[in-house]
Parts: sequence; C-alpha cells; structure tokens
Amino acid sequence: MEQDSSRESPSREDSSLPGEWHSADLGQAFSQILHHLTGQEFTRGKARNAALQDLSALIDATECDQLFEGSGTSLRGMPEMLGHVAKTVEKYAAPPKEQEGRSDRHSAVAEKAAAVGVLFLKLLRKVEAAKNSLVYPAWKTGLRHLAGPIYIFAVTHSLEQPWTSPRSQTVAGEVLTLLLQVTECGSVAGFLRGENEDEKGQFTVIMGLLKPDLNKESWKNNPATKHVFSWTLQQVTRPWLNQHLERILPPSLLISDDYQTENKILGIDCLHHIVLNVPAADLLQYNRAEVLYHALFNHLYTPEHHLIQAVLLCLLDLFPVLEKALHWKGDAARPTTHCDEVLQLILTHMEPEHRLLSRRTYARNLPAFVKRLGILTVRHLKRLERVILGYLEVYDGPEEEARLKILETLKLLMQYTWPRVSCRLVVLLKALLKLICDVARDPNLTPEPVKSALLEEATDCLILLDHCSQGQVKSLLAKILQSCEDSKVANYIRKVQQVSEGTPCDGT
Repeated sequence: MEQDSSRESPSREDSSLPGEWHSADLGQAFSQILHHLTGQEFTRGKARNAALQDLSALIDATECDQLFEGSGTSLRGMPEMLGHVAKTVEKYAAPPKEQEGRSDRHSAVAEKAAAVGVLFLKLLRKVEAAKNSLVYPAWKTGLRHLAGPIYIFAVTHSLEQPWTSPRSQTVAGEVLTLLLQVTECGSVAGFLRGENEDEKGQFTVIMGLLKPDLNKESWKNNPATKHVFSWTLQQVTRPWLNQHLERILPPSLLISDDYQTENKILGIDCLHHIVLNVPAADLLQYNRAEVLYHALFNHLYTPEHHLIQAVLLCLLDLFPVLEKALHWKGDAARPTTHCDEVLQLILTHMEPEHRLLSRRTYARNLPAFVKRLGILTVRHLKRLERVILGYLEVYDGPEEEARLKILETLKLLMQYTWPRVSCRLVVLLKALLKLICDVARDPNLTPEPVKSALLEEATDCLILLDHCSQGQVKSLLAKILQSCEDSKVANYIRKVQQVSEGTPCDGT
C-alpha cells in the first residue's frame, strides 16, 4: 500500500488572505515533503512522484513574499529551506550510476527531469515576482540558495545525453534561460564569473556543490557530474579562471586518468582549457606544469587516435609554459626540451604505425612540432627523414591527409634545416618524383582536387629542394625531362625548371 502522508495539509493560520501560511507551518510542510522525497521508507516511485506533486502544489499556493521571508528572528530560514529543496529535487532527477544505467531507467530519468524542470520554473517565477514586491535582501538571499542547484539541473538535462529526451532538454533549456533572466545575467559566463567587477558570480558555489561528487570514490556515481563540470569550466576564461585553479585542476586530472577513453578525452579537454586560460606563472607555481606534462605524456602510449589528437593539441599549448622555466646560457648547447622528448616518442610510434587513422593523427600534428622547434629540429633529422620517406610511399585514402601533411612537414623542415638538406638531395628527389608519378598516373582512386593539391605541394618541395642544393635539382630534372613520356608529369617538372633562380633558403 502506497504511503499517502505527503498528501496531508499542514494547519493554516486563520487569515483573511487565502493561501497565506504561517512561516513555521510552511517550513514544516516543506520538511515533510522533503522527508518523502529522501526517506528510505519511501523508495517507491509513486510515493516520491506524489511528494513532488505536493511540492509543486505547495509552491503554487504560497505567496512569493512568504516564500522568501525569514523564520523567527532569522532572515535566512525560508531561503535556506528553499535551497535544501532545490538540492534535494535536483538529486531526485539525477541520472543513475553508469553501470546501472539501462535505457528504461534513462527514460524514467527524463520524465522526472521534465517534472522537476516545471517545478523549478515555478520557483524562478516566484523569485521574479518577489523582486517587485519585497525588499532587496529577501529575494536576493533566496535566489542565492536556489541558483546553484537549479543551474546544475539545467546543465545536466539541457545537453544531449543518454538520460535526456527532447522534452526534458527543452524544459531544462527554459530553466537555464529563466535563471539567467532572474539573475540579470546576459550569458552563462556572466552568471558564473559575475557580470560586474564587484560581483563574485556563481562559479565558486557551483564547484562547491559538485565537489562531493568529484573525488576518486564518488565521481562515477552520477554520470552527469563530469559533463556539468567540464561544460561549466569551459564557460570561464582568463582572467577569471586562475583564481579557481585549486578547485578545477584536481578533478580535471582525475577524469583524465580514467581507463575509459571518452573520460580521458573529457579530462584532457578540461586540462587544455586550463592551460589556455591560466597564466604561465600560476601553472609553473608548485610544479603544476610538470604534473600536467607527465599526466599528458603517459597518454601517448595508448593506441586511440582521438585521445592522441587531444593530448598533442594540449601539449603544443603547454610547451611555451614549460619553456619559460628553462634558462639557456649562450656558451653551451641548448638543453633538450619537453617538445624534443614528445617529438622523439611520436617519431618512434610513426615509423611502424600501420593504422591509417593513427598515421593521419600523427601526420596532422607533425608540422606544428617542426614549427615549435625551428632549427632545433635538426636533432631529429635522420628519424624525420625515414618517417617522411615512408609516409610518402603509402596511399592514404581519397583525402590523402597524411601525405599532404607530410609534404607540409618536409617544406618546413627544408626551410629550417636547409644547410643539412643538400646531402639528402638524392633520396628526397627520388621520393618526390615517385610521388608525382604515382599521383599523376592514378586513374580513379583520388579525387582531382586532392590530386592537384598533392602535385602542387610536391612541386613546391622540389622548388625548395632546388634552392637548398644551389640549383642541382634543375640540372638533374633536365635529364629526366628528355625521357619522360607522361605529359602531366613533364608539366610539373617544367614548372620546377621555369622557376627563376631564387635566393637560397635562409631558414626563415
């Protein structure tokens, strides 16, 4: 038999105004309903749904000035109770633990979220009405207690996730919009950081509410927590983010250290946002930058190409921070950097790599490493040469992303290390000519725009190679042109020859 004590109505004071409650009775009514939502003896869904309906009816029946008034001598009585209500109801609509999350349970969560969203809309409209009828501290205090839990609910259910439905997403979006309207904020970023310099914003409050669910033992109990944390973090940029570094760095490292690839990528995206938006001085303090580097570097040993892409992008933005701590004396050789270490590992992985997606990921980021190191790329020249020659030989699919990026890498390499290029003239010339012949004669595998891009890049590399070898390429191509029977190949060879004598590469 279902419990129906939640339907019991507390006694009202005799009053000429219908719907007017005594503050003590109102607090008792809220407490009783919360007991039905959280009590162990009321575990059935129908009992809790009935309690939620009673809560909605109670909010409808209560005037806004009573909803935010104090209890006894304290002005904080009802606002604190409303904050407790908001936290409880937000937890009620939270998705189940990940390993327990089946599709039928997800649909039930979406239904509960839609109902809770309607309740939060009622509460926020009460706040909006109270702004016009109450003195400043009362509704402002109430809103301060409500804003955090309502925001967490709205973000949890407004993003497309397994536990959401179109209906729950729509209601949650309306809740977030109304919350920004009531708090007089023009954006989520303004709500979190504060619209004005004298306003603190809600970011600290939100992080405080999320903190119990973001430790090693509890962060997987609610699958929405990591997404709320990540999405909220991304809304706050410099110069506001550095003051929250102690709150946001440990959870980001925790999420990135998970065994699931999707969680690793989510955590690394958080770390990347921190690297981009926290000053280098703060990251270098307490050796935080080194901690970040080692956490990221260890992920490079995994085979997932999406994870490697996220790690490399983050590392490329972390290198300038790490290099600020390096001090080079001109009378000694430059010390190897973290960028050297990562490039060495990447090249080690690239040589035997046979999976096309991983090859494309490595090749896509290789030009950025050459740009980062500049002339110091000469330290890796032999291995880079082997990788470039190996990747130019292998067809990479219709888009040819890997070979296009390898040609871009070769161009940069010749610009930065041109004094060392002439001794590699023969092997590079053979590889480039073979590529031009293969692409030009390819009947139908590669689309024409991609073919043209490959041939143009290869031609540019030949022109650069000619500059770096003081015109030796032109003389060698002259002999080839005499015996070349393919008109398309001959046209590209002539293009190299027709380039006027230019100045040698100067490494810039």
